[in-house]
Order: sequence, then structure tokens, then C-alpha cells
Amino acid sequence: MKVVIDEKIPYLKEALAGMGVDVVALPGAAIANADLLDAQALFVRTRTVCDAALLANTAVRFIGTATIGYDHIDAGYCKDNGIVWTNAAGCNAGAVLQYVQSVVCSWSRDYGCPVEGLTLGIVGMGEIGSRVAVWAESVGLKVLANDPPKADAGVPGLVGLGEIAERCDIITFHPTLNLDGAYKSRHLADEAFFASLERCRLFINASRGAVVDNNALLAALEDGRVQCVALDVWEGEPDINPSLLNKAYIATPHIAGYSAEGKMNATSIVLEKFMRYMGLECNVPRLRLDAPPQPLVKAATEQEALLSIYSPLDDTMVLKNAPGDFENLRNNYILRREPSAYKIEIIKRK
Repeated sequence: MKVVIDEKIPYLKEALAGMGVDVVALPGAAIANADLLDAQALFVRTRTVCDAALLANTAVRFIGTATIGYDHIDAGYCKDNGIVWTNAAGCNAGAVLQYVQSVVCSWSRDYGCPVEGLTLGIVGMGEIGSRVAVWAESVGLKVLANDPPKADAGVPGLVGLGEIAERCDIITFHPTLNLDGAYKSRHLADEAFFASLERCRLFINASRGAVVDNNALLAALEDGRVQCVALDVWEGEPDINPSLLNKAYIATPHIAGYSAEGKMNATSIVLEKFMRYMGLECNVPRLRLDAPPQPLVKAATEQEALLSIYSPLDDTMVLKNAPGDFENLRNNYILRREPSAYKIEIIKRK
């Protein structure tokens, strides 16, 4: 059996090879139709667009994307051509939560804004948004949540996007990217949204670049509608808006979900689904992570502890110094560890 994989999906090549599978590992953006003519399965990330141009007349019948998002997969084409595809839903929720935590903690420290009593608006209440809400409430933030599909399904307590714009001090976006349909989310944060902001001190996007109209966001920064911006995802990446990059407080190369735990989870999920689809009898190889080199973190506050584990300002400095290296920085990012990998000891100052 031949399988083609994105070479940047960690742990996968070794796991498949150990099962006796013929594995061809290639750069995700370079995977082409000719590479798949005799391949039964394909494992990708977001940089590989799985459409007719890539898949026509190939042997591929299974696609696993080691990501939560799946807008790079043409689901209609796959359905019409008998190709099963799956994503790794929830795999990096902990990593994105860590990113949002660190952004908020860093902003709170650098701008002298204690978060207790502020209102956080969460757009998109999937696995990530839900985890962000739990953490936010634990540190004293008031939470307003927006999710039209869930609201229409009867989930209580959700508010409209207008209320998010009117009442929230911090706004973080976590919806899936839908290019059309009843729940279209492309440019969900558009010129009208930014014009309606009443008190936004910090705006965060760690979902998909196209969810936010980047030109409208830049204009909102310039006219003061938004005081501070943290962006991990960008329209047109890797060719990102240099003016927006320069004005952003936090600017990172699409790595919010790039923890070792998140990557391991993604690989485990798609591998298990592949084996189930193929009816393979052998057990899914168990992927394990070693403890970090310095597993004990001592700090005066939880905020300090989180930032000692991961500070997005480090990644920001690297990207701002070399914006043309966006893709290289993303592809060769050194996977960070999540707070759960550490023992955190809060030391009260005397």
C-alpha cells in the first residue's frame, strides 16, 4: 500500500512505516497529481488543496488532514468520486487555548490592564471557543459567546455579533471558515463590524485569515476603533499585509495550534481513522511525548507561569524581522509544549 504524506506532519511517517506501509513524504504545497496516481491514501495539512486538479484519475480513496480546519478539501468532489476524508477535530484545541491565554496575559501585563471584570467576546463556540470560555471565567473575565449555528440549534445563552461588538473589551475569533451558505464566515469581521465596535481594547484572530477582512482591520487600528491586535492567521498568507504586520501587537506565522501535544493528537486521530477505514487489524501505534527538559515552573502568578512557558512576543519578533520567511517559519516551527506538560508552582512574594 502506498501513502503520500505532508513531510511536516510529525510522528506520522514513522508510525506508518512501522505498519509496513510504503510512505512517500513530500512538502505539502508541492504534492501534485502525478505523486498520487498509485497512492491509496493522502495525509495533508492546510497547504495542500485537495480538489479535482490534485485528485483526478488517482488511486486516492482516503484523505486525512491533520488539522481542525478543512476548507482546503473539496468535499463535494470527494463525495462525487468516492473519496472518504476526515479531519482531526479538536486536536489542537489545547494549543490554541494556550496561545489565547498567553496573548491575553502578555497584553494585560504590557498595557497595564488587569483582566478581572473585563468582558471577553468569543466568536465560534466549538472545542476551542468552549475551552477559552472556561479559562476566561476562571480568571474573572465576563464571557459573551456568539455562534449562529449553535444558536439556531437551540443552544441557550448565545448573543448576536452586534452585542459582541458593543459590549466586549477583548474579542477572539474561533469560527470555522465557510465561504458561502447560511453560515458564511468569510469576512465575518468586516468594515461594518469594525465600525460598530464600542470598546474593543484587544482583537484576536487565531482561526482562519479570511474570517477577518484584513484591510478593514487595518483601518480600524488606524482610526482607533481597535486599540490592539493579535493575529496568528492572515489573508493571503504567506504574503501578508506589511502595514498590518507592523501595527499588530502580536503577529505570528499561523502557529497558534503548533504544540507538540496538538500535533501528536492530530496524527493519532487521522491515523486511527485511516486504520478503521482500511479495516486494518493491528493496533494504532501509541505516540508518547517525553517530559520537557525543565518541567518545573516557579512563578509568582499564573500569568507569569503561562508566559514563562510560552510568550508569543518571541514569535512576533522573529516574524516582524523576517516577514518574507512566513512559510519557512511556519513549516520549521519548533513545537512548544502546553502548560499540562509542566508542574506549575506559584511562589507568593513576601
